[in-house]
Amino acid sequence: GKPTLLRLADHLLADYEKGVRPVRDWRTTTNVAIDVMVYAILGVDEKNQVLTTYIWYRQHWIDEFLQWDPARFDNVTQISLPTESIWVPDILINEFVDVGKSPDIPYVYVHHHGEVWNLKPIQVMTACSLDIYNFPFDVQNCSLTFTSWLHNIRDLNLSLWRQPERVKFDKNVFMNQGEWELLYVLSHFREFSVEGSDNYAEMKFYVVIRRRPLFYAVSLLLPSIFLMVMDIVGFYLPPNSGERVSFKITLLLGYSVFLIIVSDTLPATAIGTPLIGVYFVVCMALLVISLTETTLIVHLVHKQDLQPHVPDWVKHLLLERATVLLCIRDRNKFSHSRTQSSDISRHAENDDSTAKLNHYSCEDPREREVAAGARPVPAFPTEAEGSPLLHSLLREITTIRQFLEKREEFHNVAHEWLQVGYVLDALLFRAYLVAVVAYSVMLGTLWSVWQYA
Repeated sequence: GKPTLLRLADHLLADYEKGVRPVRDWRTTTNVAIDVMVYAILGVDEKNQVLTTYIWYRQHWIDEFLQWDPARFDNVTQISLPTESIWVPDILINEFVDVGKSPDIPYVYVHHHGEVWNLKPIQVMTACSLDIYNFPFDVQNCSLTFTSWLHNIRDLNLSLWRQPERVKFDKNVFMNQGEWELLYVLSHFREFSVEGSDNYAEMKFYVVIRRRPLFYAVSLLLPSIFLMVMDIVGFYLPPNSGERVSFKITLLLGYSVFLIIVSDTLPATAIGTPLIGVYFVVCMALLVISLTETTLIVHLVHKQDLQPHVPDWVKHLLLERATVLLCIRDRNKFSHSRTQSSDISRHAENDDSTAKLNHYSCEDPREREVAAGARPVPAFPTEAEGSPLLHSLLREITTIRQFLEKREEFHNVAHEWLQVGYVLDALLFRAYLVAVVAYSVMLGTLWSVWQYA
């Protein structure tokens, strides 16, 4: 009248000793087959180098003291027994850094020929060497090492429950909606010893995961790219206006605020900096260089009244050689402007000498007109009467002409420096553009290789 399962449990556990390895011959090795299936990636802590995963762990072994004849117990071939009542191998994960919130499964399945199945989910918090240099296109390889803490390989050996290929590509239970994508799980058996002691068996599972970069590409890379594009567009503002400096300063301040906002998003470790952090620093340096170049050009093209003429070697390098190098179509006007100020100076000297000759000439104007056949004009006052008036008038005219010539000379000097500023601005802009494009292509190539590797 006693239920079959109770009779079977009493039969199995009546004289069972859970503190002794369940073999009849002590020389027999207990072989434990284990298996791991990754269910979810719960968290990756780059700063503390900790990986939190949720796995389904399975193990089975042969217990020689838990065998029975199914015919004596109504053909019962398996029974569930409390885990605390039987011997369980002391297999731990070496990388454990904290006890996870795993549900307690108090039972195991026992088959009639002595095979014990222990199935349980485990939240694993393990130490992992995380390499964040390729962030956000990084791939992490973290290991889960299962080994017996006490028993050597003669007493307890480990093996793989399933074939390695099935373990590698098994993603049936993986939750594939988070930040991390499971690539594969590699398995490797190794026998090791510690300081010449007994040999121990360990089964290592390498969990290879890859970060999904779309969120970080949209929230980190695109705003930075947009700001750099606007910095390049800012070069098309006229260098002789003050708006370019204000525009560049605004971009620099905006990029600084952007870096403050995203600083919490970037992973941080004590041993390295991700490449994207270097990318942000270089972009900031490029913005500073752009602002410095703009300040230099504005200094050249503004307030040139007190500056001397452009040196000949500067004219030769920038207004002749650089215009050819930069393929400037209207470079002829630059060459023409080089001689403009010198022609004006020579013209001014000729006019000044002519004025001096006319000023000191004693020829009577009426005699020149008669000799030339011009119509008669009213007589001028004599030299004695009109000399002070003529001298005053000539001095005023000379002063006015000298003022106009001086202003024209200042205007020509400013025009020369403006042309030098335009050519130098075009030269520096193209060098800056080449640097930005080369840097962007290099980073894009690296990230593409890492993304599709």
